Amino acid sequence: MKKSLGARTILFPTPVLIICSYDAQGVPNAMNAAWGGICCSEPPCLTVSVRNHRKTHENILLKKAFTVNIPSEKYIKEADYVGIVSGKDEDKFKATGLTPVKSDLVEAPYIKEFPFAVECVLKESHVLGIHTQFIGEIKDVKVDESVLNAKGFPDIEKMKPFMFDPGTGSYYSAGKYLAQAFSIGKKK
Repeated sequence: MKKSLGARTILFPTPVLIICSYDAQGVPNAMNAAWGGICCSEPPCLTVSVRNHRKTHENILLKKAFTVNIPSEKYIKEADYVGIVSGKDEDKFKATGLTPVKSDLVEAPYIKEFPFAVECVLKESHVLGIHTQFIGEIKDVKVDESVLNAKGFPDIEKMKPFMFDPGTGSYYSAGKYLAQAFSIGKKK
């Protein structure tokens, strides 16, 4: 028997996404966001939801661009930190020692130390209550060569991303390889 938990923001797995943007003075900012993912294949788009009082919210609306960065386990403290403090009060890049890199495609920085970055221009936004859902059209995906597999795609075991458990407020590793998608089901 299943127990009802009520209407809650619990879904598994929940990614750890670091959203980067510039403010009006060109100061880079980063924030930790869990509400996001791919939302369209053609054109390639992703979505992130950000509370309207966040500096990132203001920056995305201003610059019409953002990046989504995926940190490796090595940077768990820095990734958590950028979700704890406000960019209105502190330079998060200076505080963490992370390096903002100016994108050549969109008006937003990405993080040099993180192995994976997606550069997006703002396509649409929708106010959904206390969050605004930003839909970004993907202009490029940048991946450190050190985490690519033999076919030239990101290798999750080399990247070592981690996920967020919204029920307990904990981080977990991404796990181990189980089976090939769109193939294992054919054995049924």
